[in-house]
Amino acid sequence: MKFLLLSVLLLECAASPSSAAPLPPSLKGIGIEQHLGATLPLDTQFTNDQGERLPLRAYFSQRPVVLALVYYSCPMLCSQILSGLVAGLRPLSLEPGRDFNVVAISINPRETVRDAAEARDTYSRKYSRKAGSAGWHFLVGSESAIEAVTQAVGFHYRYDAASKMYIHASGVEILTAEGRLASYLYGVYFQPKDLKLGLIEASGNRIGSPADQVLLFCYHYDPSVGKYGLAILNLLRAASALFFAAMAIGLFVIFRRDVRKNRNPARRILPGNA
Repeated sequence: MKFLLLSVLLLECAASPSSAAPLPPSLKGIGIEQHLGATLPLDTQFTNDQGERLPLRAYFSQRPVVLALVYYSCPMLCSQILSGLVAGLRPLSLEPGRDFNVVAISINPRETVRDAAEARDTYSRKYSRKAGSAGWHFLVGSESAIEAVTQAVGFHYRYDAASKMYIHASGVEILTAEGRLASYLYGVYFQPKDLKLGLIEASGNRIGSPADQVLLFCYHYDPSVGKYGLAILNLLRAASALFFAAMAIGLFVIFRRDVRKNRNPARRILPGNA
């Protein structure tokens, strides 16, 4: 029950990072501090769900990454984060393994390759039984490796000996293929729009359709809420450009029609023929 209360409070904190409301003493120092533009320590070694020990850069070389800092034996909050991520990714035309990677890192150094493999199977199958686990990577590592990544991300958490659980905030991060932090999305459910725009932006517009590029022009990332909102100034610019383009096309059509009418002698009204 204690953990449930902490989870609810942390969800509220994560959803409203700009809130000035004081945290209860048990949650002091817990949260997500945005380090936008910072780069993960890509040489840090982790063991993946296949038992391979590789540096983080093995998952960042070609495409953007959705990063989830969780732990696989978490009874509630982490499973909601991963399930929410799956639900947000499922409607997208972008696909893991082709357009981006999903990388989950356990913050519990005692978890094993078996724990990671079970989590990968669970959530990749929730995403799609047909697609397989391509693009889904679940990692475990040493305490020092975990600390290096969480410090780079700004992910502050603590182990609670009484409940034997980790107290942490909820959210995911989107990074570029170079491992640079591009955006933070808060909560346990992630809007498909926010995931899609975040991935397109992190890719440098190398993924997504032309319509997605236009959509990205109309929305901008707001770090204070961890979401993409309408870019009013860009919308006004786009509306103005469309208005003047429509006027120019209309004037051009009228001008051509008048020119054709004047060039056609059969349509001229001669004096005395009225």
